[in-house]
Amino acid sequence: MQAVTVTRIILLTGEVEAPILSGLLRDQNPKLDIIAATSPAALEEAAKTVDSGTRLLSFCSPVIVPAGLLKALPGPAYNFHPGPPERPGRYPSVFALYDNAQQFGITVHEMLASVDSGPIVAAEWFSVPDDCLLQDLEELTLKHLVTAFYRLTPHLANKREPLPRLRYVWSGRKTTKAECDALAVISADMDDVEATRRRRACGVHMLRVIP
Repeated sequence: MQAVTVTRIILLTGEVEAPILSGLLRDQNPKLDIIAATSPAALEEAAKTVDSGTRLLSFCSPVIVPAGLLKALPGPAYNFHPGPPERPGRYPSVFALYDNAQQFGITVHEMLASVDSGPIVAAEWFSVPDDCLLQDLEELTLKHLVTAFYRLTPHLANKREPLPRLRYVWSGRKTTKAECDALAVISADMDDVEATRRRRACGVHMLRVIP
């Protein structure tokens, strides 16, 4: 018989975020068994404990969840995506800044085998500040994501039934790491306007200057 409450959460996220998010979940359900997975190997190990009370949450993680694990879960897994529904894929903040977008946002969705394609259960938009750089936009996005996580924890930490689906749909091109890597290159013969756009979008830590 399927469990009526959540007893275990596999939390796929970074090492910095894991204790913060775990604390928010335990505030709502102190009995939760939370397994923090910060790498593909850790996720593979955590997948061995899946049972009828398990839920998987992914928060800004680049780790791809295997289709077999998603199928083994008793209900939807949820991903907290650092971009709005019109910006699926990797590094959405980079491409938003390169496109000089006036708005950005976040998306929470059910996870399917195809990345950033599942039904959306929460979405928010906010204005991109003037002269916003990559670190600024990522910090603002993280604040909105943590707020959304906090708002959803009473359900995620306790209720077995899925979150209500919204009418928002994914749109736009699904960006990739390879595209971001190509965008982060500045060459000596590049015009100043293009080079400035790339510096703003990619930040100093991602940029590569070639002769």
